[in-house]
Amino acid sequence: MNSFRLIELDWPTTPELEAPPTLPAETFRNRIASLRTRMAQDSIDIALIYADREHFANLHYFTNFDPRFEETLLIVSANPKPLILVGNECQSYLPISPLWRSGELRMELFRQFSLEDQTRNTPRTLTDILQEEGCTETSRVALIGSKTYTSPTQSDIPSYIVDAAREIAGWKNCTNQSAWLVDSDTGLRSTLSAEDIAIFEINNVKASEAIRRMHFALRPGITDHQLMAEAVHYDGSPLSCHMTCKTGPNRISLASASGNLIEIGHTWSANVAYWGSNVCRANWIARDNRDLPTPAQDYLEAFVGPYFLAATRWLESLIPGADCGQIHDRTLEQLPHQIFHVELNPGHHIGYDEWPSSSFFPGSKVKLRSGMILQSDIIPGNPVYFSTRMEDGYAIADAALRKEIAQRFPNAWKRIEDRRVFMANRLGIQLDDCVLPLSNTAGMIAPWGLSPRSLLARG
Repeated sequence: MNSFRLIELDWPTTPELEAPPTLPAETFRNRIASLRTRMAQDSIDIALIYADREHFANLHYFTNFDPRFEETLLIVSANPKPLILVGNECQSYLPISPLWRSGELRMELFRQFSLEDQTRNTPRTLTDILQEEGCTETSRVALIGSKTYTSPTQSDIPSYIVDAAREIAGWKNCTNQSAWLVDSDTGLRSTLSAEDIAIFEINNVKASEAIRRMHFALRPGITDHQLMAEAVHYDGSPLSCHMTCKTGPNRISLASASGNLIEIGHTWSANVAYWGSNVCRANWIARDNRDLPTPAQDYLEAFVGPYFLAATRWLESLIPGADCGQIHDRTLEQLPHQIFHVELNPGHHIGYDEWPSSSFFPGSKVKLRSGMILQSDIIPGNPVYFSTRMEDGYAIADAALRKEIAQRFPNAWKRIEDRRVFMANRLGIQLDDCVLPLSNTAGMIAPWGLSPRSLLARG
């Protein structure tokens, strides 16, 4: 269908939500084993996995530990028990790791990771520690940060860590192997388990419920701070990125709420992002097109409607084996740059960090497969029409993975099935059987912020 219409519809909601499942030690044990397999395949002797408060997801993947104040380094060597180096404050957080609790993870207090003006003397230098872990002048060392670079010797790990490894093993023997984790095709984190999907589904529900409440609480005369306080109901769970709420004539993209007044005729956008989710919406603070500036009053017909059709076609193209490069090209063909100005990838992977990588780029040969968790993050922008957004999480799951989720996590599975029915019967979006919408707002766009029940649907 190549047409769209506005319909009046109540938003799906989840009044009660169970606690998310927890990942057992076996999961992390298997992940460490997969890393050791990669090391053996590439003749790597020691892997250094770096993490800090912002770039924690790779280390979290192996340990369930995310540093809260300081940097952290995980050293995987020939020793069957990996060694984690932590600063003063992070050592008390180690019991969050099942591997630590089961005695399968060693710890050393490395006070150089501690914060400025704390006690930071340490009995062993990083060079001493690496040599004790078996690093020699002939060792090949994997540097695992958060990104890859054009040269294999470039790394985003802090230089003092890289320098210590290079002092022992030499420059050419220390190479960036972050792709082992983040590559959108071959990375260990590019496909996830039934447990991960169940955890991320719950987090997507919480995030989408907050966005739903924000839509229905949005009204002129209150500030963005008041809107967030009234509607988000933040429960203290960790976030994959900052929550945002932007409005006003001097709106700044990605900004946090700053006390701006919500007024008719202005634009508005917000996101809520628990781990494994980022639910975002953008629209006008308006009851209908008559509240918009005159040049933008065809916003529905000229901008948000065509975007809705392109975004729904993107969703309907998510099929195992589909070519991500072709999906990229088709999506951007439907959103001409002179109008929609889509500058980032049309969709990406999502995990405990909001953007580990994307399979949707020019010339991509990546094929969609079961276990991928994707974000429908297609961001348009226009100086007249502003923007719109349909940003939610989706999992790709073959029949075996769907059966496992249904059997082990029946509440999550029922919510997923209900969303698929809602999207098909009410919004006209026909997902492949393998596509699991994780968010209650999946497929939904309300163009007018003050008329949240007016939603777009296929014509």
